Amino acid sequence: MKKAQPRDAATKVAQQRLSVLELAKELGNVAEACRQRGMDRTSFYEWKRRFQTQGFGGLKDLPPVHKTHPQTTPPETVAKIKALALEHPAFGCNRFEAMLALESIRVSSITIQKILNDNGLGTRIDRWLALEEKNAGRAIEISTEQAAFLEKLNPCFRERHVESSTPGELLSADTFFVGNLKGVGKVYLHGVVDTYGSYAFGFLHISKQPEAAVAVLHNEVLPFYRNLDLPVKAVLTDNGREFCGTENHPYELYLDLNGIEHRRTKVRTPKTNGFVERFNGTVLDEFFRVKMRETFYESVEALQADLDAWLVHYNTERPHLGYRNMGRRPIDTVMLFVSQEG
Repeated sequence: MKKAQPRDAATKVAQQRLSVLELAKELGNVAEACRQRGMDRTSFYEWKRRFQTQGFGGLKDLPPVHKTHPQTTPPETVAKIKALALEHPAFGCNRFEAMLALESIRVSSITIQKILNDNGLGTRIDRWLALEEKNAGRAIEISTEQAAFLEKLNPCFRERHVESSTPGELLSADTFFVGNLKGVGKVYLHGVVDTYGSYAFGFLHISKQPEAAVAVLHNEVLPFYRNLDLPVKAVLTDNGREFCGTENHPYELYLDLNGIEHRRTKVRTPKTNGFVERFNGTVLDEFFRVKMRETFYESVEALQADLDAWLVHYNTERPHLGYRNMGRRPIDTVMLFVSQEG
């Protein structure tokens, strides 16, 4: 007698699965039955379990999960959350939850975060970028809150005390401990960085004495600017003893003799002289931590020679991405100013 045709595709698939179960029982070998019918053993035992508990209906595929869910956040609430995120990009999800609750809209902060993530607004930076894109090309009025946040993030505002309009107008100087050389002792870097275009100078010495801090100015910094016919107007330092602290201090006397203003930070903290501190971090990571591990230096002079070579790379070969250079090398920024003035 001819078997009846299956009423639908789901029934046909269920019968195929049942045939594998029956073949395994007939052969007494699950692996062979699965091999012949192209089913993996994990699926075999799953269908066997469903057949034993639900009968033939358990061999059918479950209906697809609906794309909507009874507890899905309504579209109008999602739109409200996105609008709040752009209106207050500095706020967090807990505050958004509280603001929505004032309007009798109950959404957890976790759900709000998921909605923001799904819409590319998951972080504060994402929200500020989205706001910028939304308003690009048209004049807008920003709130006091938005202006304060922009000032906090923008290096142009954070570093207003180290702004300069010409090379040499303001240099930032600092001294930091580099490491120990066997047979030599402690070594310090006396660094100077131009706040106009990040052009840097560095002099290594075994002390933090004022004479060493003066040496980098006298031997490297001032000759560089004199050759370009550019005056050095001011130097910003912290309150370290190599820069100030006594009457007729050698460093301050040298600056005074050369007509250079000495600006000092009010508090001795890296944040107030962050420009040169950032350079210190760069030279430490890119030069000292590499060179002093792979090379055995027997003298400060040998280390200075390699530092000079690295400074050539830093100043004349390596592009700088900060807003002062915009991808140019520091020497390019300096020479661009010289050519425009000339």
